[in-house]
Amino acid sequence: MNLGGIEAGGTKFVCAVGTSTGELVDEIVVPTTTPEETLSRVIAFFRSQARPLSALGIGSFGPLQLNRHRADYGFITSTPKEAWRYFDLLGTVRRALGGPVGFDTDVNAAALAEARWGVAENLSTFLYVTVGTGIGGALLIDGHPFHGAQHLEMGHIRVPRDRARDPFPGVCPYHQDCLEGLASGLAIEARWRISPPDLSRDHAAWILGSITSPLHAPTGSARSPRRGSYWGAA
Repeated sequence: MNLGGIEAGGTKFVCAVGTSTGELVDEIVVPTTTPEETLSRVIAFFRSQARPLSALGIGSFGPLQLNRHRADYGFITSTPKEAWRYFDLLGTVRRALGGPVGFDTDVNAAALAEARWGVAENLSTFLYVTVGTGIGGALLIDGHPFHGAQHLEMGHIRVPRDRARDPFPGVCPYHQDCLEGLASGLAIEARWRISPPDLSRDHAAWILGSITSPLHAPTGSARSPRRGSYWGAA
């Protein structure tokens, strides 16, 4: 049985086909441009597979509409990426490929993967935080992603800061200097005019790790996860 996966990121779409036992069959990386251009390549990749997919899962950047009772279920909603704003990602993929399609945030998908194969295996509660193009977090409770009125937006927590010492205004279009606005990959690039993968090991940007510390204590105290995992991949 072959399964498909799409990690829909703000910078790139990582698409993969694997077996139910966890063996990787094929993989492709597609730059995130317009929905039409990006998804035409994504869909072509899955259609080119020798064996049909039994199911496919999408973990996407957001914000997303995850309420199955809403007419816009499966949409990317008020994202800063204008071309993708209020775009029907789930529906577009489902109509093109058919079959069962799962849909959640990229960080929830990553947390579920850690629970299945990684550092959260056999744990009932788990906190996952990632720093990439944006900053996001997931909380698994009894092995399931926590969903409230909407999915979690840990990257938009406001942090105390000394503006005299650090006058950088931040890049978040909603809050400017929230966690994501100050320490995401986009913020690093805006602040130093350098792509995060090109940072030297002694670059001042690594001090920004301390900015994310206000996220750890309140989340851990409120939900008391058995383990937390923090990833950086801008």
